[in-house]
Amino acid sequence: MEFVIKIGQFLLSLSLLIVLHELGHFIPAKLFKTRVEKFYLFFDIKYSLFKKKIGDTVYGIGWLPLGGYVKISGMIDESMDKEQMAQPPQPWEFRSKPSWQRLIIMLGGVTVNFILAYVIYVFLSFAYGDKDTNVNSLKDGYWIESPTLNDIGFKTGDKILAINENPIIKDSDIGKNIISAKTITIERDNAEKTIALPEDFLGQLSTRQKRGLFEFRIPFMIGEVADSSVNKSVDLKKGDILVSFNGEELKYYDQLESRKKDLKNASIEVEILRGENTLKRTLKTNERAELGIRPAYDESRFAELGYFDLITTEYTFGESFGAGFSKFTGQISSYGEQLKAIFTPSTGAYKGVGGFKAIYDIFPGTWSWQAFWILTAFLSIMLGVLNLLPIPALDGGHVMFLLYEIISGRKPSEKFLERAQMVGFFILIALVLFANGNDIFRAIFK
Repeated sequence: MEFVIKIGQFLLSLSLLIVLHELGHFIPAKLFKTRVEKFYLFFDIKYSLFKKKIGDTVYGIGWLPLGGYVKISGMIDESMDKEQMAQPPQPWEFRSKPSWQRLIIMLGGVTVNFILAYVIYVFLSFAYGDKDTNVNSLKDGYWIESPTLNDIGFKTGDKILAINENPIIKDSDIGKNIISAKTITIERDNAEKTIALPEDFLGQLSTRQKRGLFEFRIPFMIGEVADSSVNKSVDLKKGDILVSFNGEELKYYDQLESRKKDLKNASIEVEILRGENTLKRTLKTNERAELGIRPAYDESRFAELGYFDLITTEYTFGESFGAGFSKFTGQISSYGEQLKAIFTPSTGAYKGVGGFKAIYDIFPGTWSWQAFWILTAFLSIMLGVLNLLPIPALDGGHVMFLLYEIISGRKPSEKFLERAQMVGFFILIALVLFANGNDIFRAIFK
């Protein structure tokens, strides 16, 4: 069921983004009386799942979910329709339109991507507000499970004070600053310490099996008892919190592993908190010292128990426009920092580039409209920014040549554009293979 939910969210988000992006090209093309021959969701190499011609346009769904496209008459694109381009230009063709109209048509896709992301952030702000965690309320710091962070010198219990000397007030500030982080200032044992990050910090994070960063120190809340668990018959309920293990107080989930690692095939006396009541239970471990219990996460419940303080902000409909714009510009800036790091080989960030598997993995295993729209807004920005890269075959490549034409007054020859398109196509294929190859590598060696 988890796979069905994740793949459902993935395909719905991807389809929405592709259709709206291509509509961004389609609508101005139609407004400028440019013929659109095809409008496709997914690629229809040799075969279409569905197609129907309405007017001059064939609308369809392809079988290869790697994107989508609109085929505009008289445009040198991925179709490489040389036969059409060899004919005299027709008034309804892209190449016959003024350069400013062609520029608007080419910028239409990314414009829609950015508008969509902004609109989503506005309605998310209005519907859900903002919820964050005050880092000063984390009495015993963060849980550091990442081997990369451990190797650099971080330890569980460290409190994060600043990144690059920028004070960290909310937990989300860490994510906003970590891409460009050079130093992190922490508090450990009531003393401040600054830890310098290696230049290839992002690369090291990407290639380790455990790639988490700074995790909250939370209690062990029971989520689900596996059917194969030795504790399947024990009276445990979702939401119970383990507060005592083998006679010792268990405050944090991260304390459990070290306490049970030597307890194989053992019976352990525990105490659980159920609502306001503390109950005693006897749990067992298997031959690998495992309980067979999956943990749960309940932010509000943990806040009630005093593990951290939540910062909650609600917006009126009018205020949500400003809040949405702040999130939109912040996400574009953050993604720009990521691209800068990726294209700087010394950071090693390119090792973390992922393909479709990586995108699929970011969707949660349970359906959440809030999470779905947050991720869709981020992917819309990602799609828009990537399409603006000045690579022939991408929108940004077409825009680059159109700007040259507008500024210089000289139009690049069709032969040059055809060759540039081929070069851009091979660059894109190489990038797709690299990104999805990273996914395969991580799946094999994780």
